[in-house]
Parts: sequence; structure tokens; C-alpha cells
Amino acid sequence: MKLKTLVVNGIVAALYIAVTFFIQPLAFMNVQFRVSEIFNHLVVFNKKYMIGIVLGVFLSNLFFSPIKYDMFIGTGQSVLALAITILSARFIKGVWGQMILNSIAFTASMFIIAWEMQWFNGVPFFFGWLTAGVGELAVMLIGMPVIYLINKRLHFEKQV
Repeated sequence: MKLKTLVVNGIVAALYIAVTFFIQPLAFMNVQFRVSEIFNHLVVFNKKYMIGIVLGVFLSNLFFSPIKYDMFIGTGQSVLALAITILSARFIKGVWGQMILNSIAFTASMFIIAWEMQWFNGVPFFFGWLTAGVGELAVMLIGMPVIYLINKRLHFEKQV
């Protein structure tokens, strides 16, 4: 791995952790409005961002989640959704189409988080999936134009 890739992914992980820290009460409730999830869209521009995103999710869950197993379960959910997006990129052309797929992959895979909330907090599964999924979908859809506009200035595909 190039030093530049390592440094950029360290910055992505640090940003993910910082944003999660500042919105903690919203990031770990039944309606998980985790604003830091907009960084998930970076894999649309370059799959190498997966490293920084996964590291950010793991450390955020380790430090801030009230469910200690979340560092593995929540991170696993992110790995699954990111992998779906990366593997589907060859079939879906265009940034917007890939970001829509990414949003769907993350929202649909929130069943893993719903299972986690049911197992550890007693939240009914379908209620947990609905509330966590709605929060995830909202963040991912709001994040699409935000990341797209930032990319116009920073050119994410060239940064790693």
C-alpha cells in the first residue's frame, strides 16, 4: 500500500470517528441518524476508501457504542454493504447510479443492526430494521449530493 493511500485512509477514518463523536446521541439510538455514514459514498469514487471507512466504523463502535459487540457486528454490516457496492460497480455505470445502489445496500443490510438491537436491547426486529433503515436511508440520500459536490473540488478518485 502506498503511503499516500495509508494517510488518506487514516484521515477518512479520523473524520468518520470525529463526526460520530459529535453526533453520538443520534448515532446509536433506534433511529440511527449517523451522519458519518455519508463517507460510505467514497467507495463509489475509489474502492481503496473501504479501508478508512471500515477502520472508522470499527473504532467509532469500539469507543462510543453502548453495545460492545457492535465493533464486530456493525463493522461487518459496513463491510458487507461496501463489498456489494464495490462488486456491483462493474455493472452499474455512473456515479449517481452507484451512489443509489450504495444507499440501497446500506439500508437493506441494516437488518444486521436490527438483529443486533433485538439481541442486545430487546428491540423488536422489524421495528429496529425500519427505524435504523429509515435513518440510514436519510443520511445516505442526503449525503449523495454533498459527497458529489465535494468531489467536484477534491477529485476523490485521485486522492488514494
